[in-house]
Amino acid sequence: MDFFQGYKFLAVVLLDVVFGDPRWFPHPVRLMGAVIVRCEERIFLFCQRPITKRLAGVVLALGLPCGCYFIVWELIRLMDSLSETLGLITWIVLGYTTLAARDLWDHATHVYRAMTEQGFPAARLALSQIVGRDTANLSESDIVRATIESVSENTSDGIVAPLFFLALGGPSLAMAYKAVNTLDSMIGYRNARYQDLGWASARLDDLVNWIPARLTAVGISLAAAVRSGQGRSAWRICWRDSGKHLSPNSGWPEAAMAGALGIQLGGVNEYGGRVEERATLGDLGSPLTSSLIPLALQLMGIASIFLMMIFLLLLQQW
Repeated sequence: MDFFQGYKFLAVVLLDVVFGDPRWFPHPVRLMGAVIVRCEERIFLFCQRPITKRLAGVVLALGLPCGCYFIVWELIRLMDSLSETLGLITWIVLGYTTLAARDLWDHATHVYRAMTEQGFPAARLALSQIVGRDTANLSESDIVRATIESVSENTSDGIVAPLFFLALGGPSLAMAYKAVNTLDSMIGYRNARYQDLGWASARLDDLVNWIPARLTAVGISLAAAVRSGQGRSAWRICWRDSGKHLSPNSGWPEAAMAGALGIQLGGVNEYGGRVEERATLGDLGSPLTSSLIPLALQLMGIASIFLMMIFLLLLQQW
């Protein structure tokens, strides 16, 4: 990657920090979602047996990311053939749409402000926009825990992983990653409806997030070392507790964040009225109060900057 490529990489990050995800912008992830819904409808219409649903799920899990990769690659190539400037703009804009740092920051900040300025009902409503669990009856500590867990996991899924794949293969590979991640978030569930259709998407998501999740844990530990001197604690808790999580990846950033903040995450969640008890990550320490949300966001920001710099430094050597 030459020096000019590094500037493109930084331009992508800057666009996300400044603009986030404006709802008027035709975001590719929303298009992916529409395609997935349409495919899901057709699959359930024509595939009745578990094996046919699983095979259709494999085709969808591989087809959508591959399609996104080649569409983006061809679009950038086409624009570049018309004009180097058009190619550059297309590269930067498409790369920018794969990041979600500003959006994550804004959503978590909205929960924090709702808690501190409007009360728990408003905070529960704001939280419902970023988590899948039931939020109607959550206490203050439950709201804070859910927000921090979301910030931790999405630091990997929405920031570090897209940056990682953007650095490896440009917007084409980053967009393919977003397709995998979107498939998992929409159909990668272990329930009666999706256990066959979403199996391949969930497994593929586990695979592509394996390295980014662990890099995120390293980043959070480094951020904790700089900000509060808790880097060793963050990594100790991460190494000890990350394997307790149901996901092979989500436990890494969540456990690191728990150790960095000196709190305990995990426990009982409710999804559609169904109670799930999950393993706890971290040690009982500081009470879960709203003041922890800005601290988690600071760690997210510092960790993201650290890892972005590492990606840039490594790429300059390739």
